[in-house]
Amino acid sequence: MLRRFLALALASAVGAASAADLLGAPPGTPDNSNIPYVPEWQELEAPPPPPLRTSGLIPIDVAGTSLRFGVDPASITIGKDDVVRYVVVATSSSGAVNGFYEGIHCGKGQVKVYARHNPDSGWVVAKDAEWRDIFRTANLRYSLAIARSGACQENSPNVSPAQIALDLKAPVDRRWQRGGVNR
Repeated sequence: MLRRFLALALASAVGAASAADLLGAPPGTPDNSNIPYVPEWQELEAPPPPPLRTSGLIPIDVAGTSLRFGVDPASITIGKDDVVRYVVVATSSSGAVNGFYEGIHCGKGQVKVYARHNPDSGWVVAKDAEWRDIFRTANLRYSLAIARSGACQENSPNVSPAQIALDLKAPVDRRWQRGGVNR
């Protein structure tokens, strides 16, 4: 009985070793040549914010706020790290203007504010710049509206900055997630 058990154990070990030889060793082991390495996502350094523009903005509808939001179409970029970066301008009913230079990582559903523009000091790098859940941060509803209105296609950035601008300008029933005709 013991011999049979040892024979089965030895046969299983040999079979497992053969399977590892055929399939390749797992990542992190000496021979992982058969398994492609997929690096963990890493954010690239954000370029500095472009000059703040208050004309030619694409209006963004954000329910439940008295502020008016608009995206500067000339500021929209898609980085090699798949982060959609742009400048959004918030205008109050009294005419006060503030700008935000931010990025959306569509794959993680997160947003990051890189810099804030104040009328007196210009662009100021955000000291609290960290990725925040776009779905659970109430004061970032405008960012969620930007993501859903054209910056993201589900878990990926839209195809180009020009397409993002087209989709942001389009009526809701013509945007990509509604079977849009802007393609």
